[in-house]
Amino acid sequence: MKSSVGKEVKNLTRSQKEEVVQYLTEEFKNASAIVDCDYKGMSVPEIESLRRIAKEKGLKVRVVKNTLALIALRNNGIEDFELKETNLLVWGNDLVDLAKTVTDFAKEHKDHFKIKQGYFEGEVADASKIEAYSKLPSKEELLGMLLSVWTAPLRNLLYVWNAPKQNFVTVLENIRQQKES
Repeated sequence: MKSSVGKEVKNLTRSQKEEVVQYLTEEFKNASAIVDCDYKGMSVPEIESLRRIAKEKGLKVRVVKNTLALIALRNNGIEDFELKETNLLVWGNDLVDLAKTVTDFAKEHKDHFKIKQGYFEGEVADASKIEAYSKLPSKEELLGMLLSVWTAPLRNLLYVWNAPKQNFVTVLENIRQQKES
């Protein structure tokens, strides 16, 4: 089932379709966010580059027949999601990372790749909400900020503690320069 982009969903037997629905149902149940994108006009290498980028970030990408994807979404209680025309679904557990990935990819491939909608925090999200999520700091950036806040008091204490020594050395240096002149 995992061949080229177009052949992936065509000519499936009923049991293969059931397997796809079962796979997607399980995947969507475990995902924190799902994004639906239009990929019309993209080449296979371009889609494969998105898959590589997504895989590095722990995200999944799949071109899926609309009816199969809708069944899997409905199996997870996602009723308001509408799939029309060509759809490439990207999903994962990190909302911000997912939003950043698809938004950055959409900017690089603006002629052929567009964000249609998403499912974030239990509700359908439009493209502007997904873009807003992409501007939030990532988990790693937030941890860095938190670490900086935690270590600031210690850094300040060390600065205050070392200040008298630095001032003493500066005063001695000024006295030495006065005596030399």
